[in-house]
Amino acid sequence: MKKYRFLSLFLFVAIVCSLAVPVSATQEELDLFCTKALLLDANHGEILYDMNGSERAAPASTTKLMTCLLVLEAIEYGQLSLSTQITAGETTYQGLSGNFSTANIKVGEVLTVEELLYCLMLPSANEAANVLAVAVDGSIEDFVSHMNRRAGELGCEGTHFANPHGMDQENHYTTAYDLALMMQACLEHDEFTTVAGAPKHTVPATNTSKERELYNTNGLVSNWTYSGYLYDKCIGGKTGTTDAAGRCLVAAAQDGDQVLISVILGSGPMEVPGEEKLKQGQFRESRRLLEYGFSNFHRVTITRGDEPVDTVKVTMSRQADEVNVKPQGSITKTLPKSIDLDDIETDIRLFAKEVEAPVEAGEVMGVMTLSYEGEVYGKLDLVAVTSVERSELLHKKQQFFDFFQTTGVKIILAAAAIVFILVALRLLVFRKRRRPVGAGRRVQSRGNYQGSRRR
Repeated sequence: MKKYRFLSLFLFVAIVCSLAVPVSATQEELDLFCTKALLLDANHGEILYDMNGSERAAPASTTKLMTCLLVLEAIEYGQLSLSTQITAGETTYQGLSGNFSTANIKVGEVLTVEELLYCLMLPSANEAANVLAVAVDGSIEDFVSHMNRRAGELGCEGTHFANPHGMDQENHYTTAYDLALMMQACLEHDEFTTVAGAPKHTVPATNTSKERELYNTNGLVSNWTYSGYLYDKCIGGKTGTTDAAGRCLVAAAQDGDQVLISVILGSGPMEVPGEEKLKQGQFRESRRLLEYGFSNFHRVTITRGDEPVDTVKVTMSRQADEVNVKPQGSITKTLPKSIDLDDIETDIRLFAKEVEAPVEAGEVMGVMTLSYEGEVYGKLDLVAVTSVERSELLHKKQQFFDFFQTTGVKIILAAAAIVFILVALRLLVFRKRRRPVGAGRRVQSRGNYQGSRRR
């Protein structure tokens, strides 16, 4: 990680321009001196502050968060252990030139994984990143592929790595949000805060070097490199500085059960009213952002009580012709302390305006969406307050009518009707064609009848 007393004029102009971009009223109050910033609730993955958090940026040595994560995961999977001894090979200084951060590890030097992690995270040794990369994946190239694959698994959609240490390189970029996700994953390992939160560490003598003192470049936990920025709530972080990146810091802080992650990218030396010396923006603004989070946000459980909020019509029942529905459960979210929960808006959507009995108490009938100023906070199920029994008589009656409304039955009935009509017509025509019995015979009048005489 290169050391610079002042950033270039280009970086200064970029910072000024970024501050001119309109942001929400809540965020505008911070007026952060950087190009990109993000604040994340680490326990719940909720974004509390976002200034250009999804825009690409050079990460500098904050890259080492991913390098550290893959080493810690290799330890978790049993591939390595903290006590595993690693020999620095010929690729130890591969891709490194000019002025860069180092722990003066020599080719052929034997160090444990634990000591290499301290070299990686405290003085931000670039050669330590190379050594650990080979220890995990056999080569730096395979490790970089591993970094990109793992970034994708974490949901880092704006990240692509080209090396394990963070020196400026083509196609080596990330975003403030993605760095927060990497830090969030690192915090799942206890070893991370042990190493990254240490102000200093002593590396025992090795086969090639005497005992070495390492000091953390993170001014929030150590006064060695930068003084006047200590923050007692900070539990770890990673600095980074290059020409392209400016001065950066990803930091984590804890207050009780609340853990926040801040990301400051593209900062630098800044003037502060009443201060004679220039301040390091990456530290000052990180602390301001973290304090802003702890002061203005809290974890809130949102409920809507047990009172009915709507009704659904019910058919096939003599017990009731409708059932009340109420919200069930609660939503827990990190919200600004200034929000009045009564101002949270509700939107009710029923699955159907009318249902058939039976209805069971607790049956989900719809959903209630809770939001504030267009931001959706969550959804609650709308459930039936009471049960409604079905009337078997009405049900059978409906089944009877439904039976005759089916397509198959309609076709059969229509066919039967046609057959009946055809038969009736045939019989009618047949009768007309038949000649009546006795037709054409003369009938003698009874008046001319002469009976026989009795002799």
